[in-house]
Amino acid sequence: MVKSVMLVIASNGFHPIEYSVPKRILEHSGVTITTASDKTGNATAKDGTTTPIDVALDSVSVDDFDAIFFIGGPSALDDLDNKISHDLLKKTAETKKPFGAICISPRILAKAGVVSGKKVTGWNGDGKLQEVLQKYGAIYVGKEVMVDGNIVTAVGPNAAQEFGAKILEVLEKK
Repeated sequence: MVKSVMLVIASNGFHPIEYSVPKRILEHSGVTITTASDKTGNATAKDGTTTPIDVALDSVSVDDFDAIFFIGGPSALDDLDNKISHDLLKKTAETKKPFGAICISPRILAKAGVVSGKKVTGWNGDGKLQEVLQKYGAIYVGKEVMVDGNIVTAVGPNAAQEFGAKILEVLEKK
């Protein structure tokens, strides 16, 4: 399987486990990973480690990848919950390509309007996820990982392994 997946991380404060575990699973299966962010250069994880950014989100084309997944972390909403991300997600959904998010980032999917009527999970440490999802027409489920069609969402670092495995399963069906 030769597929290309874009993992989107915040330039400052992404969660390293939510990024590295799915990345490793996908690469081990032959998937090409492109790391995108709100800025170019290196992104800094919440633990201080860095990773190179392959491309800035504002120069990404939906045609350049087979799937897109947003990674969580403390800065995900600040850095990635914007028109550029929303437009990219809308175009991805229109093409029926797989997409999703882990941790706090499913809220970005909701605000982009791409999970209306879909079952979604994510980080709910503030107790507001269900409210946010309902506001945008999504259905909150309290599972570690949720797959609804070609959409994969997960709660956080403890679910990173299963998140990566489910992404792979969805890609293999395409």
